[in-house]
Amino acid sequence: MNAGREAEVFDADVVAAFGRHLLVRDASGAQLRARPSGRKLSIVCGDRVRCEPDPKHDELLIVAVLPRKTLLARANTRGVSEPVVANVTQLVVVVAPLPAPDYFVVDRYLCAATAAGIQGVLAVNKSDLENELDLAELAAYTNAGYSRLTCSAKAGSGLDPLKRALTGAISVLVGQSGVGKSSLVSALLPLAEVTTGELMREEEGRHTTTASRAYPLDLGGTLIDSPGVRDFAPAIDQLDERTLGFPEVERLAAGCRFQDCRHMQEPDCAVIAAVDDDSLHARRYESYRRLRRLYADLVKARGPASRQRR
Repeated sequence: MNAGREAEVFDADVVAAFGRHLLVRDASGAQLRARPSGRKLSIVCGDRVRCEPDPKHDELLIVAVLPRKTLLARANTRGVSEPVVANVTQLVVVVAPLPAPDYFVVDRYLCAATAAGIQGVLAVNKSDLENELDLAELAAYTNAGYSRLTCSAKAGSGLDPLKRALTGAISVLVGQSGVGKSSLVSALLPLAEVTTGELMREEEGRHTTTASRAYPLDLGGTLIDSPGVRDFAPAIDQLDERTLGFPEVERLAAGCRFQDCRHMQEPDCAVIAAVDDDSLHARRYESYRRLRRLYADLVKARGPASRQRR
């Protein structure tokens, strides 16, 4: 720890979080190891925190988390919200021909982004592979209102449009394991592993992405790489109970006969009518139905406790 900071309290950004091992970046750009001062502090990558040196133990303590502008959160199996990343403005869901996309997971990430007031974007990586994705599936996201980018970290194609989309934003890359999120970070920022990865590796003991990490972008903005997932459930506290974060459902819901329509089997439902006439993608609607059932299961799992605050 810097001896000149023995009595200084300062604010910093969390750029990597691995359990209780944290890496923060101060106003000068220096990256410092830190840990929470107590077990009640919940800190994630992207948080703005208040730091206080502890000269007695020669370590840096995080004593407070400053108010968050946005929070991407997930629900655990008990229905309790858990923070994922904080203060992001853009969520980029990465898919690829291999491994085969789980579009239901993609949908849940995008719904979580909508619920948190975060812009959602779809990025198709590994476009150099011969395996083609279902164009109808990709078109469904464009029709829903999401931006879509195509790129290849390996071939280097499509990186300039991706850079433009990331510039000036605080973005997080999310998606299934193996879709190439870390490869995209390496292609966009070749020195990223040197500047941050080496500092965290002694804590992790391995090379795989097991912690979210934030990297400054040359043209402005921040890019956060997050661990790959097999599944994801949005925090139920943030979801709009009527639309669950599906933009198409929100647009159509105004035409439903009942204001509290759940769009499952109610009469004169505009959402169901749109599925019947093929103006709403059937697989996206099935995704809505699955999330509706999951939402009910998670509410039940959490019990009668009042809705949590973000």
